[in-house]
Amino acid sequence: MTDRDPDSPAAGTDDGPGAAGPASLPDGYRLEHAAPRNEEYVRLRDIAGLSPRTPEQAVGALENSWAWTTIRTADGGLAAMGRTLGDGTWYFHLADIATDPDHQRRGLGRAVMENLIDRIERAAPPHPYITLLADPPGQHLYRSLGFIDSEPSLGMRLPR
Repeated sequence: MTDRDPDSPAAGTDDGPGAAGPASLPDGYRLEHAAPRNEEYVRLRDIAGLSPRTPEQAVGALENSWAWTTIRTADGGLAAMGRTLGDGTWYFHLADIATDPDHQRRGLGRAVMENLIDRIERAAPPHPYITLLADPPGQHLYRSLGFIDSEPSLGMRLPR
């Protein structure tokens, strides 16, 4: 996957002058600007309660997202992830925000969200349109970050 964020630091980590995001992490975690491996993505979606995806379905998400933020443990395990879909100028959709249940309640989901939002705001012209679909477990976090209902619009999907 090529991270299209122009301010993304080299080597896919958050060190260096291009580091994005105001979030601080608890000891033992590191933030990266890199997609997870296919099997990690599929596993984390499953254990975090997101709709299951196959490794074949994961390929497009992993390769074609505008930006990724992942958080890894000291031993390299995937603790949290999130990605941004978008055109790089106006429209951005946050997706696959997930935290391993063994690592929840440590601020990792907030750190992923704040990092992705910060990267959008630094890369896009003023007033980007940032959306997400908010399942009940994440609604409190999203509202605390300033997200509001998109009334009168309504999120819709085509079941398949």
